[in-house]
Amino acid sequence: MALSVDLANLALLGQIAVNSSTAVLLASLGEIVTERSGVLNLGLEGMLLLGALAGFAVGAATGDPAAALGAAAFAGALAALAHGFFAITLGANQVLSGLALSLLGAGLTGVLGRDLLGAPGLVLAAIPLPRLSAIPVLGPALFNQPPLTYLALALAPLLWWVLGRTRLGLLIRACGENAGAAYASGVPVRMVRYGCTCFGGALCGLGGAFLSLSYTPGWKEGMSAGQGWIAIAMVIFALWKPLRALFGSLLFGALIAAQFLMQTAGVQWAPVWLLRAMPYLLTIIVLTLVHASPRLRRRSGPPANLGRFFRPEG
Repeated sequence: MALSVDLANLALLGQIAVNSSTAVLLASLGEIVTERSGVLNLGLEGMLLLGALAGFAVGAATGDPAAALGAAAFAGALAALAHGFFAITLGANQVLSGLALSLLGAGLTGVLGRDLLGAPGLVLAAIPLPRLSAIPVLGPALFNQPPLTYLALALAPLLWWVLGRTRLGLLIRACGENAGAAYASGVPVRMVRYGCTCFGGALCGLGGAFLSLSYTPGWKEGMSAGQGWIAIAMVIFALWKPLRALFGSLLFGALIAAQFLMQTAGVQWAPVWLLRAMPYLLTIIVLTLVHASPRLRRRSGPPANLGRFFRPEG
């Protein structure tokens, strides 16, 4: 079957692509900040689920969007704080702690969310921006989105500026590159790492709230559907840079939109499983290129102290 795409369908596909990228983008931006401080958190999948459940439950009970988003951010930050306690204070294996957090989040939300399955709740619908949303193709894609999508799109350049152009960003990067030298210069390394870890957890919780309040309103068990793992892969694909994470997340959203296009048009360009695996395949390609080139490895590798426990002397 031939495939034809007019401007209306192209605008719809762009809107789907940007919308589908939001949860991954929020989670990956939070993880970039966390890892830039030297802490590895693989618990994104669990934090997405905790944020989704907390946001939906509070939204359904209160009908207040601010309360729902606050609860989601708090749930994600609290889970990240628990990971931080084991990783930053106790020096536990950060990989195991993060994996445990993912398992805990999946199990806990499965139990606590049973009574909310199929229940009605708060919906954060798209808010078209006057005039801007009327721009052909780009208007619906960028300016007819839910509030959390606008937040995610704005955070990417903001975090790029903070991490690369401010004193706060310099302190965060110093803690991730050489915690000992940063501490000797008077930087409270543990405090910075706790702050970044909780900030990353809060963004991940908001990503979960997007899933249950905007993307597919309602609660269902395991509704993150692996997007936390996609976000972890996206951090590596982006080489720990927020603007590249924005590009990678939009690429992920475009793959989702491509699946939608093929299903509606009855065209099978590639197996669905191949499209779903593309973010991981692209990450493997990027890692291969980075490790094959010493120059790229020096310029684009992970923070030197990522995942290493730091014990202040004295």
